[in-house]
Amino acid sequence: MSTILKPENIELNQTLSSKEEAIRYVGGILHSEGYVSEDYIDSMLEREEVTSTYMGNYVAIPHGTENAKKSVLETGLSVVTVPEGVDFGDGNIVKLLIGIAGKGDEHLEILSQIALVCSEEENIQKILDAQTKDEVISLFSEVN
Repeated sequence: MSTILKPENIELNQTLSSKEEAIRYVGGILHSEGYVSEDYIDSMLEREEVTSTYMGNYVAIPHGTENAKKSVLETGLSVVTVPEGVDFGDGNIVKLLIGIAGKGDEHLEILSQIALVCSEEENIQKILDAQTKDEVISLFSEVN
């Protein structure tokens, strides 16, 4: 996880006003850090129209559509905390956004690691309470 989740990929205590803004924000990190080309962000929004990336427990995992694989330059993650929450529709409030870009099938392994961390509500709270980016990285690293 440490190679795909770096301090530059994490933003703590953000305020985002809409689902679209939230998805563009996590996608923008993936783009600015060189994991995806800019059109990947549009495919993340497309994916959200097809099926919500809200996972429960205040977590959403925005990612691109299957067709967006060509836009992935390198496997990477972005993590954004939104303590005030952002409405993902149907009353689903998201406080932890995890953007994913995976080369080939690498995203499946990443998703399973994220699922392990996020299946525990106390881990989600620890991420939301994190004061440093290193705290977030260590929480994700513990599952290896």
